[in-house]
Amino acid sequence: MTRDQSGLSTAQQVGLVVLRTLIGWHFLYEGYFKLLHPAWSRVGTPLSNWSAAGYLKGATGPFASLFRAVGDSSWLPQLDLVVAIGLLLVGLSLVLGIFTEAGCVGALALLALFYISAIPTAGIPDAHSEGAYLLVNKNLIEAGAVLVLLAFRTGRLAGLDRLRWREAQPKEISA
Repeated sequence: MTRDQSGLSTAQQVGLVVLRTLIGWHFLYEGYFKLLHPAWSRVGTPLSNWSAAGYLKGATGPFASLFRAVGDSSWLPQLDLVVAIGLLLVGLSLVLGIFTEAGCVGALALLALFYISAIPTAGIPDAHSEGAYLLVNKNLIEAGAVLVLLAFRTGRLAGLDRLRWREAQPKEISA
């Protein structure tokens, strides 16, 4: 195993960059899909625009009343746009490896909001979720993976941050 200045082997670096790219793609596509207008069903009929209203009104976490109130607010369309753009920007950041640390912080903020709005406490299959979660769900797992990306500064391994980081390094003067 070869190691570079990061102290990580090539396989470790590739694994971290692949993880960053996959998480970035998840955010990027979610944001893109939510911004896509008009949306179409598989049979070719127009769908209504995406809104967080249903998700917010179904909140079950400790702040459920706050999330439900937001779901009923008059500024929900603006919030829908902010969430979709936030997802898109986080995704672009992680896929391209540009401003990666800021992208990770944005991802953690969004995932924390998604998690606290519906902390899984039932531990049994729920018709509104993909499985039987007890405290740990896909949002929490993805947040843990994003923490790994943040800790290892994966933008410096590969991506546009690597170019920015190299440019910012002091040049050595040869004698």
